[in-house]
Amino acid sequence: MRDEGEAIAPRDGSTWRITALVVMALLGVVVLVALIVTLGGANRQRDQALQLQTHSFDVMILARTLDGMIARSEASLGRYVISGDKRLGRLYYDEWLQAGSGIDQLDRMSRTSTGSRPRIQRLRAAYDLRGKELSLIALSTNYGKNGQALARYYQARDASSLATINQVLDQIIARQRQRLAERTAAAAASVDRSSHIAGVLAVFGSLIVLGAILLGWFTIRALTDRAVAQADADAERKRAEELTAAVEAATGALRVQEAKLRQIQKMEAVGQLTGGIAHDFNNMLAVVLGGLELARRSLKGEATAAHRHIDSASEGANRAVALTRRLLAFSREESLKHEPLVAATLVAGMTDLLDRTLGDAIELVTEDRSDGWRVCADRIQLENAILNLAVNARDAMNGRGTLTIVTGHTALASHAVGQCVAGEYVTIAVGDSGCGMTPDIAERVFEPFFTTKPVGKGTGLGLSQIFALVRQLDGEIGIATAPDQGTTVTLYLPRELSETLADAVAEPAAPATAPRAVDILVVEDDPRVLAATIGALEELGHRVVACDDPLTAPALLDAHRIDIILTDVLMPRQTGPEMIAALPDRFARMPVIFVTGFAGDTEASGVGDHQVLRKPFTLQALEAAIDAVAPHRDTEISIDIAAE
Repeated sequence: MRDEGEAIAPRDGSTWRITALVVMALLGVVVLVALIVTLGGANRQRDQALQLQTHSFDVMILARTLDGMIARSEASLGRYVISGDKRLGRLYYDEWLQAGSGIDQLDRMSRTSTGSRPRIQRLRAAYDLRGKELSLIALSTNYGKNGQALARYYQARDASSLATINQVLDQIIARQRQRLAERTAAAAASVDRSSHIAGVLAVFGSLIVLGAILLGWFTIRALTDRAVAQADADAERKRAEELTAAVEAATGALRVQEAKLRQIQKMEAVGQLTGGIAHDFNNMLAVVLGGLELARRSLKGEATAAHRHIDSASEGANRAVALTRRLLAFSREESLKHEPLVAATLVAGMTDLLDRTLGDAIELVTEDRSDGWRVCADRIQLENAILNLAVNARDAMNGRGTLTIVTGHTALASHAVGQCVAGEYVTIAVGDSGCGMTPDIAERVFEPFFTTKPVGKGTGLGLSQIFALVRQLDGEIGIATAPDQGTTVTLYLPRELSETLADAVAEPAAPATAPRAVDILVVEDDPRVLAATIGALEELGHRVVACDDPLTAPALLDAHRIDIILTDVLMPRQTGPEMIAALPDRFARMPVIFVTGFAGDTEASGVGDHQVLRKPFTLQALEAAIDAVAPHRDTEISIDIAAE
């Protein structure tokens, strides 16, 4: 039992010390709060006294200033009466108005003082009366009655209104002096009282602090171990919480980055897929078009039916070419050809295509209000945008209704539509009589991969591509829709002011005179395309050296007399630009024609300013490309091995 009592005693003593320390702490807090409140009250009273003193000084200064203004105004009037100088008359009038403004300011400063209101009213009444008296003097002077004006001026010097003004101003100044003295005495008394209370509280607080320090010294020693342990535990817990928060933040950021990466990979996959399909498709089309043209040239006699079938095949192949260009544009690898286009003419040229695409149940109505205004854009991309809008409108009408395409023009202010800049715009509005959209759907229609169509019926890329095209052209796009009210999508494209119009014919014009026969090295890894190209060149009367491997091209150049190199761009072992760059210096001036079915090839390093021929090409386009680079007889640059 003795051991247990000895163990309990320290705990009781510790409890007592803690209780006493808490009590002293509370007393210290009470003293500190009282001291703060006392000093705060003293500071507020001092600040209020200073504000009131400042206000009194301001009122006194303003009263004196007002007296001086009135005196200067009357002095200016006297000089005006004597000299008749109208500038002095204007000076009198301006100074008199300033005095009136001073009375207004004095009135505003005295609103909190009930005793000053009657004096201000008397001052204003005397000022108005005095103004009328001085106005008669100024009016007499203005009409040339200087004698009469001078008499009135001397008479007005003894007027009761002037005496009233001076008396009221003196009363206001005297009143402010009295209040200033009262406020100063009150502030001093308040400061003395607060200082006395603060001194007493400071002494009492000092005693409490000393006692708390002594008591706390013993208590702290008893609680040190427990406090240290608790601090360590708290630190560990805080570090654990911070680590947990960091892990959660990193996990969230990682998820966001993963989502962005998946989106980027998705877009890259789409672009690579469409670009690759277009490349292979163009190779096949090159064979088709080349064979058809060779067949057309070989036909003799009245082969009407054969010509008709060949024409149909050519039309289908040309449509496939347009489809390929749209695929390349979708993959963002198509090189754009911006040219001035008349919007109304472009829409008119699409009517047959739109009729065939939309079907007989859709009534197509076009209207031109553009007055011939032009835009600068890529023809295929703009046609594709209009076609996409028309197809979306057909789907919104469930295949039956009225589609309206209106071309017009307007002038927009800055940010009138979206983020547009101020200027003139050509408008292409595509409207339908379909189901319309709710506001929440209309806000998202231009987002990539967003679609309201069933799975398998749409990718959600059409409208987003149109939005990207319009922004690329520095234009804007607007949409007006409501449920059961139809939808109208309007493209706002900047007006093109250049005078040169785009040619209506896509194929290059035939050369005025047939070029002479030249020796051409054809480098192509695809045997079908190589055969078709050789046949086309021989049909045009040229001599051809075939090369199916770009690595063997230098040897063939050494072995044959060559005027022009015609090479594909993308080949497995070596690209066309790489092959040309690796040729010896003696072939540096050799004319080169690059042939490609993938529009992105033209951006490859090494193509430079060389002639580029797009697959599939016609004999006419091939002949024009050769004529553009063929050396003239007087500037022959082909290599003659025998001469070397």
